Amino acid sequence: MAKEIERKFLVHRELWQPKDEGIEIAQGYLAADKKRAVRVRLAGDRAWLTVKGPTKGVERLEFEYEIPAADARAMLALCERPWIEKRRYLERCGAHTWEIDCFRGENEGLVVAEIELSAADEMFEHPTWLGAEVSDDSRYLNASLMRLPFSRWRN
Repeated sequence: MAKEIERKFLVHRELWQPKDEGIEIAQGYLAADKKRAVRVRLAGDRAWLTVKGPTKGVERLEFEYEIPAADARAMLALCERPWIEKRRYLERCGAHTWEIDCFRGENEGLVVAEIELSAADEMFEHPTWLGAEVSDDSRYLNASLMRLPFSRWRN
């Protein structure tokens, strides 16, 4: 069994600049509810099928399998719309690598950073561009952004 321990933060866009071109990601959901999500992700010429369990704090079960990119493209056609479109950048900070996602399409303007940890209480360096933590806010789950995109939020 694979356990994912992940924390998610907003990014102060005025303090963060990409250091490379990143990679374009398209992902869709074959199934998504509060108890599970089945995701197809295409990133460049690589692709994955991922099954995630319910989130408990910053932890959840995750099973991820690399699949042929052609299969992923066919599966994406079966997914609910809108797909999640984003450009991902990796940035090393201390002992960890941050994944910074700049969303596109209906989630344009949203920039979040995620860090995977070995334990929920693991310490990590906070880069200057790190904003508010949103790990406990289900609106920021990618499956939630597919159902209610950032562009339709009312705040």
